[in-house]
Amino acid sequence: MPAGLLALGTYVPEKVLTNEDLASFLDTSDEWITTRTGIKERRIAEKNEYAYDLAVKAVEDLLHRHGEEALAEVDQVVVATNAPDAYFPNTAALIQHRFGLKAAAYDLLAGCPGWLYALAQAAGQVEAGIARRVLVIGAEVLSKITDWRDRSTAVLFGDGAGAAVVGQVPEGYGFRSFVLGADGSGGSALHLAALAHSLPDGTRMGHKIYMNGREVFKFAVRVMDTATLEAIEKAGLEKRDIRLFVPHQANLRIIDAARERLGLDWEQVVVNLHKYGNTSTASIPLALKEALDRGLVKDGDHLLFVSFGAGLTWAAAVHTWYGGAA
Repeated sequence: MPAGLLALGTYVPEKVLTNEDLASFLDTSDEWITTRTGIKERRIAEKNEYAYDLAVKAVEDLLHRHGEEALAEVDQVVVATNAPDAYFPNTAALIQHRFGLKAAAYDLLAGCPGWLYALAQAAGQVEAGIARRVLVIGAEVLSKITDWRDRSTAVLFGDGAGAAVVGQVPEGYGFRSFVLGADGSGGSALHLAALAHSLPDGTRMGHKIYMNGREVFKFAVRVMDTATLEAIEKAGLEKRDIRLFVPHQANLRIIDAARERLGLDWEQVVVNLHKYGNTSTASIPLALKEALDRGLVKDGDHLLFVSFGAGLTWAAAVHTWYGGAA
């Protein structure tokens, strides 16, 4: 049987950081940020809140929405994050213990597309019979690795988490295609140091996010186009078959360019980056949950996901919504 999404939960911290707040200590303004990105505010984790804490809250929201049975057969936990609490133990293992799951657990690092990468692995393992259900989480506290003196990055990122259960769904539903890609030659355009002080090409790295915005923008517009079209083709569909487009929430101009290429109306595109900014691996689950809460997703709808990020990496997927999910 095919694999698909069965349950979903999200969490964002309570603290709100507005564009006006940023303008109080950066050379910027609400107009400058809004016209270039579409972002108005973002959520920021408290000093003692980390990826684990946000992930726990997202799973708790999933249980509140779907009931305890949603985790009943979970035998794998995958956490996609670019800001883990520690190298080891991995965050997924801490989640496994917190919810008393008899499950394998590992973290996945693939930039902003990490949640889609993790969904691809989960779907493949469910369809292969390796796992019954997989808990897939995207959790980020990017505020802790952001240089708040750097206007080019400080205005972009926010914190949040999303959790989903992937399991078997009836024929005709679930994931119809995945497109995953990477181009390490662009690694210097978006980077953060861990152990090494420089990349293999000699690019020096620091311990805060660095981004060459111009290069990442050009890359994002290109792959949002090619990856989405490839995912639709692999799914055996046409552009007109897509009911809802749920893109990575990084920049409104990038989303608009992809929307036009796909021939979609704005009513078919989920956008919430004005409230949360770029939450990396959490951005698509946050947007998807909002679409569900607004009643925008119906049984049998074809949903299109796409993301891009550090690596440079990208991912796209087509999913047919199963209205009978837990």
